[in-house]
Amino acid sequence: MQFNVVFIATALLASASLAMSATVTGFAGADCTGAQGQSFNVASRVCFSLGGGSTKSIRYSGVPSEIEFYISGGGHDSCTNGSSLTRGGGSGCATAPAGVNWESVAVF
Repeated sequence: MQFNVVFIATALLASASLAMSATVTGFAGADCTGAQGQSFNVASRVCFSLGGGSTKSIRYSGVPSEIEFYISGGGHDSCTNGSSLTRGGGSGCATAPAGVNWESVAVF
């Protein structure tokens, strides 16, 4: 019986971790068109950075509460100095403003 309780608790914890993440996929073009990049699972309350890369638009799904998008270029890299766009929970596509790309996202 003790094994069953530990197994169930572990399974519930793993399920909760997956439920508190979102999937993001980058695209070369606006409105999630053009060449598609790799998809990533981003945990809640974590900044996900593309590092040295950037992408014009991002398709997102499974966002628990909100997702913040940060433009590339020095002062906003790695989720700093305020997001350029914030969307509510769920799924959608976010295109970066003219002249810039997305460099990072934060999921909440």
